[in-house]
Amino acid sequence: MQMMTLVCAVCRSLARKWMVVLFMGTCLLYCARMTMPVCVVSMAASFHWSKIDSGLILGGFFWGYCFTQILGGHVSDKLGGERVLFISAASWALITAATPLLACLGSHTLALMAVARILMGLLQGVFFPSLASLCSQRVEEGERGFLMSTMHSGTHLGTLLAGGMGSLMLDRYGWEAMFYCTGFLSGLWALVVWRYLLRGTAAKQKVTKILQDLLLLSSVFRAMVFAHMCLSSTSYILLSWLPTYFKETFPHATSWVYNVIPWLIAIPSALGGGFVSDFLITKGYGVASVRKIMQSFAMGLSSMCILPLSGAVTFQSAVICISFAVGLTTFTSGGVSVNVQDLTPSCAGALYGFMNMMGAFMGLVLVSFSGYLIEVTLSWAKVFSLITLVNTTGLGIFLFFGDARRVDLQDNSQIIVV
Repeated sequence: MQMMTLVCAVCRSLARKWMVVLFMGTCLLYCARMTMPVCVVSMAASFHWSKIDSGLILGGFFWGYCFTQILGGHVSDKLGGERVLFISAASWALITAATPLLACLGSHTLALMAVARILMGLLQGVFFPSLASLCSQRVEEGERGFLMSTMHSGTHLGTLLAGGMGSLMLDRYGWEAMFYCTGFLSGLWALVVWRYLLRGTAAKQKVTKILQDLLLLSSVFRAMVFAHMCLSSTSYILLSWLPTYFKETFPHATSWVYNVIPWLIAIPSALGGGFVSDFLITKGYGVASVRKIMQSFAMGLSSMCILPLSGAVTFQSAVICISFAVGLTTFTSGGVSVNVQDLTPSCAGALYGFMNMMGAFMGLVLVSFSGYLIEVTLSWAKVFSLITLVNTTGLGIFLFFGDARRVDLQDNSQIIVV
């Protein structure tokens, strides 16, 4: 008994180290992802790009991002998520650092930058599916919520760092320095993964093949995917259009307030949501009930915070509403985002990749449709109503059909706890 306690203590200590390393990874993932959006205005001025040219380059990332989600998860389920993370990070670090060099190769700068962004999307598309695979195979059920919420909070910190670091570097050293710095830091993180996560890892368990008919006919699985699609797409709408909303509605407002405060609040909110979900599970609450409670905060309560924006509000009220809405959406890390690991731990990476791919596609459609609504109706109320409608529909489906019982084969090898 004492030996078992000692082993568990060692495992938990190692898990904490993993959490720190992976948190740094998600932070740098978003730093590298946001480098081009931060620098695109300066680059457009240097290379005489139009708005259409800039949009082509920025949009290239998302097209690449969609197409490696399932592949990354599938490979992670078979070979181990840590190996895929290392290869992905080393590759995107190289592309990021090499971007200024590619821009100076010749007269085809626009095409080269578009290709670089597509490659960046392809390589970063495997990250979160690999993370889900790693978590499902090596983390206990009652600890997954906090781990995943910690990883997602790193994305908000990365977004903030990219904006802050970019503002300083653009003014002092030029846009090239931003790419060099982010690429160098990402390369260092890849070395850390190689040194501490790859060496000495246990032999991989045989991954059980999932019967496609079981998943296709499972209303539980479809409800989870649909809810994830709805929340992902509405998050894309907020990320894409919030700066424009504030700039047009409150033209004299200080931009850093609405660009920084919501994402600062999202960090402790994500950590708190993950802690609460794991705490409830360890206290004996049903896993399915906990997932639904957390998702109700992420999609239901957050939509209630967005609704007031459909009317006339002050700048302070708008910032407060958006901050609460963004903070509450992070609770999905203890809900749908981790639910795939409850249902199919043997192939969570591949299926999370499928969820992310569908969410990215739906996001692309709804972001474009939101622009159409704004152009035609000249009203932001329609966009916020759309967000509320999509979120409540996805939440309703998940509350009615969602569950946390496994739907993959029952003879799967046991989960390894790190």
